[in-house]
Amino acid sequence: MWEQQLIETSRGTFEVFVKGSGSPICVTHLYSEYNSNGNTFANHFTKNHTVYLVNLRGAGNSVASITEHDLSLTESVEDLEAIREALQYEKWAFAGHSTGGMLALVYAILAEQSLTKVIAGGAAASSEYMRHNGSIYCKDNENNERIRDIMQQLNDPQKPLEERRKLNREWTEMSIYYKDRYDEYFNRPNSGKVVNLRLNYFSYVELVNYDLRPQLSKVSVPSYIYCGFHDAQCPYYFSEEIAQLIPNAKLFTFEESNHFPFVEEEEKFAELVKATL
Repeated sequence: MWEQQLIETSRGTFEVFVKGSGSPICVTHLYSEYNSNGNTFANHFTKNHTVYLVNLRGAGNSVASITEHDLSLTESVEDLEAIREALQYEKWAFAGHSTGGMLALVYAILAEQSLTKVIAGGAAASSEYMRHNGSIYCKDNENNERIRDIMQQLNDPQKPLEERRKLNREWTEMSIYYKDRYDEYFNRPNSGKVVNLRLNYFSYVELVNYDLRPQLSKVSVPSYIYCGFHDAQCPYYFSEEIAQLIPNAKLFTFEESNHFPFVEEEEKFAELVKATL
């Protein structure tokens, strides 16, 4: 189990879950809420790092937002910086997957002086992935109508828990390469439920002008980019683009993965983590 800590910062109180030993690394997703079960992505870093799994503003027992802008990528970086300072670390690493990977890119752009490295996967540097027909979020994708229906249903706070679990499973099955291995991948302690307030802000406000591509060439912090070759959320092309734009970035490809290589190809993902040490 992960140890819960409530961190008092200059920007409010944040709930984090801590596990592992070694140099510090922060892990979070832009719109997920964690608990003491930890997270299958974050677990990979506990052998070599003290991992801080963060509930961002509005998630779990962390401070609530005052305005919706508090949920932005930029403000989230400011919150993470406040947590780092409260923990008295001069620098730490950051690892994020999917929109957590997008947050990693923004962090590297805005505050790379506070980072030892960034690890970002299954991400994109612009909203162009929403218009790529290989993404389930593109209107031209065969699964788009169903994924929009799933997201709308999950946005209903009255939706019973069992139905929410079925909907989440269907969403996830669209995003794994070997769909018959779902139970093998996810039948283990884990957390990271969707925080609808944060998801909606990202989807309907942040994405409109999201484009980091002009800024990535200035990033100099060691950057490790990874993606499943069959990623159906942020197609592989967009991780290739990130790795090409960031000077000296390293790209790791998972040939038998969709959106979750850290469970779809666990041993190979562990090799990636070692390569970042």
